[in-house]
Amino acid sequence: MANKFEQISAPANDDGASKSLKEKVEEEFRTFVILFVYLWLLFSLFVMNQSIISREEGINFTMQGFALINALVFAKVMMIYELFDPGRWLRKGPLIYPILFETALLTVLFFVVHVLEKLIEGMFHGKAIKDSVPTIGGGGVSGIASASFVMFVALTPFFSLRNLGIVIGQDRLRAMLLGPRDGK
Repeated sequence: MANKFEQISAPANDDGASKSLKEKVEEEFRTFVILFVYLWLLFSLFVMNQSIISREEGINFTMQGFALINALVFAKVMMIYELFDPGRWLRKGPLIYPILFETALLTVLFFVVHVLEKLIEGMFHGKAIKDSVPTIGGGGVSGIASASFVMFVALTPFFSLRNLGIVIGQDRLRAMLLGPRDGK
C-alpha cells in the first residue's frame, strides 16, 4: 500500500507525468540545499574578505555565523522568488535578457531583505530606525554600488545555469555538467 505522500499528486512535470507530494517535497528540499550551499559559500567568501580587511586595521573578528544564517534566510528568499518566476516573459528573446533581469532583480531584493532584517533586529533591541539601517559596502553611494556590483556578479552564474536549464532541460544540463564526456 502506498504511503500518504505517494497518494497525493503534485502538478505535472515537464514530461506530463504527475509527481507525488513526496517527490515534490524531496525536489524542493534538494533545491533548498543547493541554494543554501551556493549562498553559504558566497557569504563565507564575503566574510573572509571582510575579516582580512579588518585584520589589516587591527580588528580580529570573524562573523561566520552571519554567513550561515544569511544563507538559510536568503535561500528561502530565492525559493519564494522562483515561485513567481519574474523573468519568464523575457525567455522568448535571447537568453541573456532573463539572466541579467533576474540577477538584477534578486540583487535588489537581497538588499531590501537585508535592510528589513536589520530594521526588525533593531526593533527587538529597542533601537531607533535610523540607528538600525545597515551600512552597505562601507556606506555611501559608492559603497552601495560596489556591494551591488559584487552581488550581481556573484549571482550571475546561478541565473545563467537556471535559465539554461529551463531552455535545454534540467536533466540535460545536469548530464552536460556532471555526466561523462563523449570520447571526442
